[in-house]
Amino acid sequence: MTLSSSERIPLEQLFAVATGKRALTVGIPAPEGPARRFPLTPEGAAMLTAREIDVRIEKGAGAAIHYTDTRYIQAGARIVSRAEAFACDIVICLSPLNPEDARRLRRGALLLTVLDALMTSPAVALLLEKQVVTIALDLIADNEGHAPFADVLNEIDGRAAMAVSSALLADAEAGKGILLGGVAGIIPCEVTVIGAGIGGMSAARSAMGMGALVRMFDSDVYRLRRAAERLGPGVVTSSMHPRVLVNALRTADVVVASQTNPPHAFDSDVVERMKEGVITIYLDGYGMPSATPMFPSMPIADLASSRRRIRQDADSPRVCYVNAAGTVPRTVAMALSNTFNGMFTDIAGCGGSTSNTLKINAGMRRAVCTFLGKPVNVVVARALGMRPVDINLLLQFS
Repeated sequence: MTLSSSERIPLEQLFAVATGKRALTVGIPAPEGPARRFPLTPEGAAMLTAREIDVRIEKGAGAAIHYTDTRYIQAGARIVSRAEAFACDIVICLSPLNPEDARRLRRGALLLTVLDALMTSPAVALLLEKQVVTIALDLIADNEGHAPFADVLNEIDGRAAMAVSSALLADAEAGKGILLGGVAGIIPCEVTVIGAGIGGMSAARSAMGMGALVRMFDSDVYRLRRAAERLGPGVVTSSMHPRVLVNALRTADVVVASQTNPPHAFDSDVVERMKEGVITIYLDGYGMPSATPMFPSMPIADLASSRRRIRQDADSPRVCYVNAAGTVPRTVAMALSNTFNGMFTDIAGCGGSTSNTLKINAGMRRAVCTFLGKPVNVVVARALGMRPVDINLLLQFS
């Protein structure tokens, strides 16, 4: 049956409506300084772009981990200038910011860094002035209290420490020309590990795998018990009894140290009793400190600053190395890429809003250092000579 014109009813026709939603932009500038810490591999960039995140990487930045710009372009990232990388919604920079780069950040941007880089940056006051939200990745915790970024960095640092130590000992010119694990009929090297955290356990596990004799010290008996259960009977654990610890340091070929609670320091008298040419690596030195808190009398050498060993001469026969993870920057980038994927999923799920993400994610909220022009981290506030502000109060007005 055919309807007449008077019986025909006009129907609505649906049209696509623009939502005005803008893609979240993530900028990654090239690292500065000897640390060579770069946070994202091409595979990691591909995971972010698959979530419709606009990844912008400074031209040539991937060279720090031996990747070309082409690899990142193929992963969907954009290659931009340094100024454009710093002008994004979120900027990932693991190196200390200089004032020029801090001025390039847009007002209210989110800066992802590490606490060490933030504390050594001369531009923290500028971050407050521009109301940049600064998050220290190594302070982020998950719902179970684990620190995903700090833990993976510590694990890599411990593993790399033993790989570097083995190479330094085997160096026929600058080292002793010996194997860490020895062979049949030859006593293996002694490794003293101070601190039974993730970094210390990773170092001990690698040393045991190479055949070394391993002694582990810590002030926390429960951490030592956990380490003994996970590492097995191959590691000798001990509380930090002064005489036992000094004797272990005196005979050690390799010393791998990390923070203990309470902090422990060894004066120059103890250091002078250690072997000449002993390989001493401090695991918590992600930057380039002027001295380590555990061996303040030892000169510092950054392992990432040179691919060859820094020679220990007669005037300074004992050197404390830092930044072992800097010798394996691609491994660090691969590990960080996996962790960033989950983090940006949470941010994107909140519509790209930093404030909403912080309100929901308590683990990320505790890692915030500056927010709305105020220092909210006690350490950062103390360094600035200011009083910290409770971030929960600030979030109520954001």
